[in-house]
Amino acid sequence: MNFLNTIRTRKLLSSSLVLFTLSVGIMIGTLINTGVKAAKDTAAPGATPLVIPNPVQLSGAFAQLAKQLEPSVVNISTTYAPKQAAAAQAPRNNRRRQAPSEEEGGDDAMNDFFNRFFGGAPNGESPRGQSPQSRGGQALGSGVIVDPNGYILTNNHVVEKADRIQVTLAGTTTKLEAKLIGADADTDLAVIKVDAHHPLTAAKIGNSDSVQVGDWAVAIGSPFGLEATVTAGIISAKERDLKDGPDHQFQRFLQTDAAINPGNSGGPLLAINGDVIGINTAIVSGSGGYQGVGFAMPINTAAKVYNDIIKNGKVSRGAIGVSFLEKEPELLAVYGAKQGVFVRDITPGMPAEKAGIHAEDVITAINDKPVKDGTELVNRISETPIGSQVKITVLRDKKQQDFMVKVGDRKEVVSSVSGVRPGSESEPGKSEEAVPAKFGMSIEMLPQARKDSLGFKEKGGVLISDVIRGSFAEDVGLLENDIVVAINRQPVNSPEDVKRIQGTLKPGDPVAFHIKRAAGAARGAQSGAADWRSVFVAGTMPNN
Repeated sequence: MNFLNTIRTRKLLSSSLVLFTLSVGIMIGTLINTGVKAAKDTAAPGATPLVIPNPVQLSGAFAQLAKQLEPSVVNISTTYAPKQAAAAQAPRNNRRRQAPSEEEGGDDAMNDFFNRFFGGAPNGESPRGQSPQSRGGQALGSGVIVDPNGYILTNNHVVEKADRIQVTLAGTTTKLEAKLIGADADTDLAVIKVDAHHPLTAAKIGNSDSVQVGDWAVAIGSPFGLEATVTAGIISAKERDLKDGPDHQFQRFLQTDAAINPGNSGGPLLAINGDVIGINTAIVSGSGGYQGVGFAMPINTAAKVYNDIIKNGKVSRGAIGVSFLEKEPELLAVYGAKQGVFVRDITPGMPAEKAGIHAEDVITAINDKPVKDGTELVNRISETPIGSQVKITVLRDKKQQDFMVKVGDRKEVVSSVSGVRPGSESEPGKSEEAVPAKFGMSIEMLPQARKDSLGFKEKGGVLISDVIRGSFAEDVGLLENDIVVAINRQPVNSPEDVKRIQGTLKPGDPVAFHIKRAAGAARGAQSGAADWRSVFVAGTMPNN
């Protein structure tokens, strides 16, 4: 019996050992298989998963500024009714091909605004060859609330000639009807008003005179209709003059590289503390989009315009009726002045002429305060109340004289300037032999018959028959068909006079030319008698 028990016990142990061995084998196989599968399922073995930390407060200057100012920035949409009669009368050859932006699927509203914002679509072309007013449509822009009662500053070009102006407040979709209070084309600014039936959030006005190049600048607006878009950059330059002619002489811009695009126009440019320092107005772009060169009208200028508009409904500026040359040190030196404004011409019947100021005077002071350049002259006279008198000091024949001038209304002074006919080259008569001059030009005598054919009624003068490319004459701005009447204030009646004056000059001496130029001569001469105007150009005598 014991023997049988022993046999059973051994069989049980053997079975248990077999089962244990089999279990261990299965377990090891499972572990190996699992490890291999895990290795296959992992794309980057040994990599540690990233862990997102809890939210922390980042630099909040721009975020806080955006939250603070967004309620004060509005979207402006304008509607233009079709002017069928005007469109029908448009010359056929004025119609241009479809603009690239339209071919690429831009909507009409954007093309309309694009056309107005830049004065033309990309490549200088207008969509469908017509203005928004002639074919109807919509335009978009921005504005900034400056008074809780609903008064908004924007650009004149955003609302100019619009049949309907609507404003959308930040965070809303309702369009409020807006009324134009007044506009100023000279600075491209306008004031509109909405009635929201509750006080609005007005932006804080800053002082643009305190702005320095390199300061942070933030723009908020609706580029391409994308409301409440915030962009940041720096102030790139101050007092930037785009040199678009006398119609824009009151426009001295803050330049910024904050992204400004179509739709930003009329919105605010902000300092980092949230103060409004400018009204975004324009960009310079080869593509029609952002290229880092944007311009804003300084808020100090905008505030003056705004105050005049809400008080009088318009902006009035003083003028005295002079045209001048800007920043010509050589010319001033010839006339005995170190600084001042050289008077090129006087408007007949206007305050300056009535007071006795002449062409070729150099204005050196207003009310005994020195005048350094033409910009300062224009600004100080324009800010003088119309009808008041100012003492203007001039240098004439190198002697100082004072004149009391009654300031006139700029609109009346400008409108009194007579139009001129297109410029001239007379029908060819017998031409005198051209005489080379070391200034880099050839000159001819002007016999009376030639003067009559040119419509030139003054005495003396020699005709420039050719200007050498790259010469001193070209550098200072002399043109073929100009008539030289004086050099360094010495009359010129013949080529011999020119040679004589040249003989007195040495390298480095200032040289000033008084010439007569046919109106439109810079655009190419045309046949027929011309109106002639005085032009003064100057430079420094070259070494050769």
